[in-house]
Amino acid sequence: MTDFAATKSMFHLPEGVLYLDGNSLGPLPKAAPGRVAEMLGAQWGEMLITGWNLGGWMAMPMELGDRIGRLIGAEPGHVTVGDTLSIKVYQALAAALALNPDRRVILSDSGNFPSDLYMASGLVRLLGEGFELRVVAPEEVAAAITDEIAVLMLTEVDYRTGRKHDMAALTAQAHAAGVVTVWDLAHSAGALPVDLAGAGADFAVGCTYKFLNGGPGAPAFIYVAPRHAGNALPALSGWLGHAAPFAFDLDYRPGTGVERMRVGTPPVIQMTALAAALDIWEGVDMQALRRRCIELSDLFIAEVEAACPQLTLASPRDGSARGSQVSFRFEQGYAAMQALIARGVIGDFRAPDIMRFGITPLYLDEGDIRAAARIIAEVFETRAYDRPEFQVRQAVT
Repeated sequence: MTDFAATKSMFHLPEGVLYLDGNSLGPLPKAAPGRVAEMLGAQWGEMLITGWNLGGWMAMPMELGDRIGRLIGAEPGHVTVGDTLSIKVYQALAAALALNPDRRVILSDSGNFPSDLYMASGLVRLLGEGFELRVVAPEEVAAAITDEIAVLMLTEVDYRTGRKHDMAALTAQAHAAGVVTVWDLAHSAGALPVDLAGAGADFAVGCTYKFLNGGPGAPAFIYVAPRHAGNALPALSGWLGHAAPFAFDLDYRPGTGVERMRVGTPPVIQMTALAAALDIWEGVDMQALRRRCIELSDLFIAEVEAACPQLTLASPRDGSARGSQVSFRFEQGYAAMQALIARGVIGDFRAPDIMRFGITPLYLDEGDIRAAARIIAEVFETRAYDRPEFQVRQAVT
């Protein structure tokens, strides 16, 4: 049984703050500063460049990949960590297209994160020759899967509303039509149970700074199914994806399995913080996390709707159909969120009118949910969001 009071004690949570934005950036694990300081002093400071060997820095991408793999249902040895999510999307998408050379259409949906669509659009422009990115409404994805499609690229959980795709069903349908799948787990990894192997997913990518709490700018990860790992072509052929990086060959030879998807030098400092964050997950049962998340989310919806009729629920009401966030629509949503942040309830805003609240049982409990709902009610009762200072748009919303 997962002890969520124990996991909450492992995070630094500022006094007077109710943090409901772990779907954008997870809070600081208490162990991370000491772990990073030790790496900086004892490893970088004393070992200098020998830290790549003596400190185990070069092995970190695969070691962390296996730790993340346990949380997303991946086979051991088939996840690696490094680079950014956009780079990993590009790699996975290009490799998936190469596995389906007689087809030219990438299918995605309008609920996908824009950066994924940008990367797909850029790849399509580069390839030319009739390649196409086809974007449909989320509810139209199943009907749009035909034998014309080369790759189905979806984010499992919608970043705005929290609506959740059925990975297993859509992957099975895609495979029946000869389509290769790429799943973005940015709002899934660490938020809900994922079973990549069980679903038969071909490729998956994700970030580690949201629900995995790796810190701002924490590296991304990529999964390649065992059946593809030996022949997936890395479009971004970085030196660390080479079979022998320190042979310094002028010609590229792909490394073994998912290691060929490594591109640049591992961000060791950031990976050290991520390693500390992943320690928290060692005693967490993902099914228990999911049950608790739905309980807290349902409570939050009930409390907020009872007090704030001005808000319209944007997330699915059925807990099994949404991820670990609750979103409401409100015309003045940006200003209302700034008013809440000023009162110590931190969520975020997504244009044009969505107020997002991450529900993360690792460090939120029933008392936090009720307290946050009370403050939300006060802000809307007093129309605090009408104050001029809350109308000014910040660079990050």
